[in-house]
Amino acid sequence: MKMIKRLLLPLFAATLLAPLPSVAADACPPLLNYSFPRLADEKPQSLCDYSGKVVLVVNTASYCGFTKQYDGLEKLYARLKDRGLVVVGFPTNDFGEQEPGSNKEIADFCRLTYGVQFPMFAKITVKGANANPFFAELVKRSDTTPKWNFYKYLIDRSGREVVAYSSFSDPDDRKMLAKIEEFLARKP
Repeated sequence: MKMIKRLLLPLFAATLLAPLPSVAADACPPLLNYSFPRLADEKPQSLCDYSGKVVLVVNTASYCGFTKQYDGLEKLYARLKDRGLVVVGFPTNDFGEQEPGSNKEIADFCRLTYGVQFPMFAKITVKGANANPFFAELVKRSDTTPKWNFYKYLIDRSGREVVAYSSFSDPDDRKMLAKIEEFLARKP
């Protein structure tokens, strides 16, 4: 019996001391398995941090007729974040060169003009041959290419279903809000 204990004790101890697998990494849907520099400090952040949440992805610009949507997006985020909605912004200069600023200039504009608190990431390309792979995947899954600034992609909690909304869909658009509520009601 002592011999068995001597053999099993190191094995048992090694099992207890072994690092546990990351639940977040294992649970991350492939669609969210991307990292981007944050807008404010350019430190990388994984979209896997939003696994299990409903994610509203918006390509943004500071000098666009739709820029006022920042206000509605911030209000939507503030109202529903505790229920599992996260709004994420991706500035782009792809449409009418309406986002010419640096990441710092964009961050200052968003914070000072609209009080944006929802996560914003560094400026990227969202269309064409040079589109960021995350946006390319959103286009593939929704079968809809962004047509202009403030185009929106809504991702369900599982990261499998993607619904696109045009720039003309304000953050308080009834159809989009109904879909957000539907996605929030689903368990991950």
